[in-house]
Amino acid sequence: MNFAKSLMLGGAALLVATAGAQAADLPLKAKAVEYVKVCSLYGAGFYYIPGTDTCIKLGGYIRAEYAFNAGGMTETPSWNGSAGQGNRLANSTIYRSRADLNIDTRTATEYGVVRTYFDSVFTWTTGSDTVANGSLGVYFAFVQFAGFTFGKAVSQFSTPWNGSPGNIGSNLLGGDDTSTGVNQVSYTAEFGNGVSASISLEDQSGYRWAQGNSGANISLLNVTAGNGSQSSWLSGLGSYTGNSYSAGTSIPDIVGKVRVDQAWGLFQVSAAAHQIRASYYNPANEWSDHPGDKWGYAVLAALSLKNLPTGPGDSINLDATYADGAIRYVIGGTSPNYFSIFGNNADAGAYQTLGLGTAVDGVFVNTGGIETTKAWGIRGAFNHNWNPNWATSIFGSYSSVDFGSTGGALYTAGLRAQAGAGNTIAGNPNFNIAQIGTRTSWTPVKNLTFSGEVMWTRLDQNYSGFTGSVSPGGTKPITVYQFKDQDTVVGAVRVQRTF
Repeated sequence: MNFAKSLMLGGAALLVATAGAQAADLPLKAKAVEYVKVCSLYGAGFYYIPGTDTCIKLGGYIRAEYAFNAGGMTETPSWNGSAGQGNRLANSTIYRSRADLNIDTRTATEYGVVRTYFDSVFTWTTGSDTVANGSLGVYFAFVQFAGFTFGKAVSQFSTPWNGSPGNIGSNLLGGDDTSTGVNQVSYTAEFGNGVSASISLEDQSGYRWAQGNSGANISLLNVTAGNGSQSSWLSGLGSYTGNSYSAGTSIPDIVGKVRVDQAWGLFQVSAAAHQIRASYYNPANEWSDHPGDKWGYAVLAALSLKNLPTGPGDSINLDATYADGAIRYVIGGTSPNYFSIFGNNADAGAYQTLGLGTAVDGVFVNTGGIETTKAWGIRGAFNHNWNPNWATSIFGSYSSVDFGSTGGALYTAGLRAQAGAGNTIAGNPNFNIAQIGTRTSWTPVKNLTFSGEVMWTRLDQNYSGFTGSVSPGGTKPITVYQFKDQDTVVGAVRVQRTF
């Protein structure tokens, strides 16, 4: 018995010794991996970057879009260029594919949250890109710290819906639209109970300039050349080409805003001061004189109502804007600096009808000052949810541009000089644009939405009579045209998966 017991104890000791020797030969156990942890401080979708106290959220969307009878994507009406002429050079059916990626980071500090945000898009569009090459867009890139915003962000002047109170496009006029951001340095103070106020210095380039086809700043028209003769600032009657552009930016736009965000909705008042600078009376001679600088301005009032009795999630969004010498705050977004639409309802003696509208901050003449244009607009939408899957919006806008008596006379004199002998042009360059449309969307599953939209646009211009024998450019013949109001309709279908 004692012998068996000793044998068992000896065997156990041998096993322990052998196991210890084998364990000594094994590598050390790896240190536990630090897995990504959920960050619940800033809402759903945030995670801690491993090894840091910074939270990050990745998001974006994939979008396919199709436009019909369009002058461009984002439901651009056929209101100038080949589309406005209605010729066979226009891509009236346009495809677009887009991928969006955004990165949002937050870090809690003793001064409050430090936030960075980046949003970029990769796009392929009919007529703009080759077979495999698309385009890159930087929408937003900013840092927020202690109430300050530095970088490219939505203007402090803009409303939360920008130019889309109920629509999917970017060409509903009548107010401000900086949905892809403007460079700025701004400060926002939060007073509690949803009340805030902001002040901002914002880059004029892009959204605040009236852009030409080449991207040049043509926010002003010089209606005479340096020698005092009428300049050819209008290429025939079809588009503005310009002999004198605005000068570069000296002082950024100065913007202020007060906003109230509460459960019932939103109320906002914004104001902006906009410096107007001309280049030279004669752009071919940099030593020629120029008009003195002038200040324009714009003001906005906006209202959004939620929790309506018509249904859960329904809303009404409204904004109204007035501008003097800062026309892009009303004729904003991605709209052009000129509207030129041809029609087929001409009276006898004319080849076709033509509607014109020019959106500039003002006009000037040699040895004269800048005559500012004035504009006002109202825009809004009613958004209704039929059920969790289906929604419909009805939206519209009205915009009005007034050149004033002096500016209008200068513009008309230049137009008549280009309109050919025998023209019977009467009226002024003032114009109005009315728009109305509807959108219906279907969301069969979360974050996947199919949308269809149609919008009617009317250009109500104030010229009448006939031109002489002129060349409007493009494919139009050299002949006589009649001034008349014009209409155009555009439609779009969009499929978007957000993640």
